[in-house]
Amino acid sequence: MPVPHAFVYLASQSPRRSQLLDQIGVAHHALLPDPAEDAESLEALRAGELPADYVQRVTRAKLQAARQRLQRRGLAPAPILCADTTVALGRRILGKPADADEARATLSALSGRTHRVLTAVAVADGRHTRAALSVSHVQFAALPAGVIEAYVAGGEPFGKAGAYAIQGTLAGWIARIDGSHSGIMGLPLFETTQLLHRAGVRLALDSPSRPYTSARPSRSRKS
Repeated sequence: MPVPHAFVYLASQSPRRSQLLDQIGVAHHALLPDPAEDAESLEALRAGELPADYVQRVTRAKLQAARQRLQRRGLAPAPILCADTTVALGRRILGKPADADEARATLSALSGRTHRVLTAVAVADGRHTRAALSVSHVQFAALPAGVIEAYVAGGEPFGKAGAYAIQGTLAGWIARIDGSHSGIMGLPLFETTQLLHRAGVRLALDSPSRPYTSARPSRSRKS
């Protein structure tokens, strides 16, 4: 049996993804963009692009940039993990709000409705790339204007797709979730575990005497 990888590179600035990897016992090192890299440009929308296509394309682009970064820095080889999350209302992609007005408009659009949260995750191990997509449904109760105003004033919507975080103070207004809670946070742990196993990464609950599972990660889609 091959020697397991001792750690992975996490090519993400999200503290939530780092915390979720900690939760399943995966040692990881940050592989963040250089100051000269225009990382935000990788998330630019394309006209007519569907949410699932968008989030998977962005994840592939992030992974390619991370591979080049690893080679450029001459770092020790190890699997690289990338992910991207987007929020969709029908075919409409709700990205990170640019200002308070956009945050209010986004939250007003989500109020009393069900939307999708899509998270794509990919792991590169040498020449091999493995990927999965998690799709969850989230239903908000009707959000009073005062709640929206207080949430925006607190600054939580900024830097977050869909202008909210499920682990934030707005969680008390989420009436129903159908899908992956960790996927909504930004890293679907079931799919990620399967990808890491296939890349030869040991997790906290793996037995030293037991071979890695070869189960294929599911594409968690809800209809």
